Amino acid sequence: MGGTAVVVGGGIGGLAAAIGLRRIGWRVRVVERAAAPADAGAGISLHANGLRALDALGAGAAVRAAAHPQYTGGTRTPSGRRLAHMDGRALGTPIVGIRRSVLHRLLRERLPDDCPYIGATVPSLYRSGPTEVGVPLPDGVMAADLVVAADGVHSRLRAQLFPDHPGPSYSGSTVLRAITRSPLDLSTDFELTWGAGAEFGHIGLADGHAEWHAVLNSPPGTRHSDPLGMLRRRFDGWHEPVRTLLAATRAEDVLHHDIHELATPLPSFVSGRVVLLGDAAHAMTPNLGQGACQALEDAAALAAALAEAPSLARALARYDAERRPRAQAVARAARRAGRLGQQLSGPLAIGLRNTAMRLVPARVAMRAILRHADWTPPVIPVVDRAS
Repeated sequence: MGGTAVVVGGGIGGLAAAIGLRRIGWRVRVVERAAAPADAGAGISLHANGLRALDALGAGAAVRAAAHPQYTGGTRTPSGRRLAHMDGRALGTPIVGIRRSVLHRLLRERLPDDCPYIGATVPSLYRSGPTEVGVPLPDGVMAADLVVAADGVHSRLRAQLFPDHPGPSYSGSTVLRAITRSPLDLSTDFELTWGAGAEFGHIGLADGHAEWHAVLNSPPGTRHSDPLGMLRRRFDGWHEPVRTLLAATRAEDVLHHDIHELATPLPSFVSGRVVLLGDAAHAMTPNLGQGACQALEDAAALAAALAEAPSLARALARYDAERRPRAQAVARAARRAGRLGQQLSGPLAIGLRNTAMRLVPARVAMRAILRHADWTPPVIPVVDRAS
């Protein structure tokens, strides 16, 4: 079964969906509102399931070659006391760190130059009858057999498809992050530190630079005239390399975003010939590092379903049945992880959590990581691509 598809959104999920659809012989256009390729952003961690999804899509080798395996590290208190140890080799497929800009570029390279349609906002869907679907653009309607809504946590298309859904909600946390301006000699590849209502973490990158993030309990919309200065004061006295990472960062490189999630699950990831994917379908907090990985799973599962099912309706029903329970379960687990980790602020609760973590054997903690990364990718048949 082949066809035409319009993917709305040129982020990780949207690009991966386009790759998967083209892999099975579909003709695809990606509509992205940004006027230039999305090469901004800091770094990202990919777990085994995300890498396996990329393997199924034919992009895994290139991403692995550009990424840095996270073998050493763990979780600490602000004083530096170890709460949990991570041995990346015990994971089988270690978590890897990669610049978002590099990941975007590697995905774009697997699409023809005329596939992206950039600089166009899609405010709504065009639907005329049960089989006619498309998106209105300045030069006319771009019609297709299928529309993939990958337009992010604040998806306009989701709001149109599910007008009674409350939409995204603020998680209670905000995140600041950046990549260091120069390489650093760090003793660990990956680190998380939990304080009262705050988390600081870093991942190593292949070029020796590091990406760091700071997650803070904060009212929504709070911004700072000097974000880097605020962070230096907020994390003053925390163990190294927190001070070193902040000192190695340029103020203009700091990104700041409030964290929103779909706390109310969607009743379906499909509406007629429109399918939701990635954050548009299941935006989650970053506490498990699974947001992009789940979007990549979505893309692989969608391509496999469309390649194997006898009809479009059956394929989309299969996609929804496979993806919705898993993605929504991971989102719930991410929310719980945030509440037990960075969002705790009371001394008694923090003390109890820290004691419990120190008593948990390392192998048990590793199994908790593996539980969410344990996913078998589908086989996506490669079909000669339509011109």
